[in-house]
Amino acid sequence: MTHRLNTNKQFMVGNGILAFAVIFVVVIFVYMSMRLQREREAERSFLETYTFTLASGFEGDSIALMLNDSVLTTCRMTSRPLSISLQRFAQENALFIIDCESEAFNLFALDEAGGHYIFVKEAGEVKQVSD
Repeated sequence: MTHRLNTNKQFMVGNGILAFAVIFVVVIFVYMSMRLQREREAERSFLETYTFTLASGFEGDSIALMLNDSVLTTCRMTSRPLSISLQRFAQENALFIIDCESEAFNLFALDEAGGHYIFVKEAGEVKQVSD
């Protein structure tokens, strides 16, 4: 009685083992790249500073200032200008100036280099003015 080799079965088992090895290597590389990316983002800090000044036209208004999803302040404006300085903490930033009484909001995109932003309110509209 001769013993015949089952080459088709051996070929399929070899291909299955190779497929599992490839999947294992891909999972290891994805895990390593995600861990490296997390470490880079954890050590990232920004040196730029934003300064926001609400100059004129806001007297008596109840306003809220928000940077991205963080509330900076909620207050009723007096006759003097309000100035807030803070360090940049995200890659892209936007400032929301919200009128709490009318629930109207104004959105301003902020530069990645930081800077001093001055805002005035004229005829119910908030505008950014240059230094």
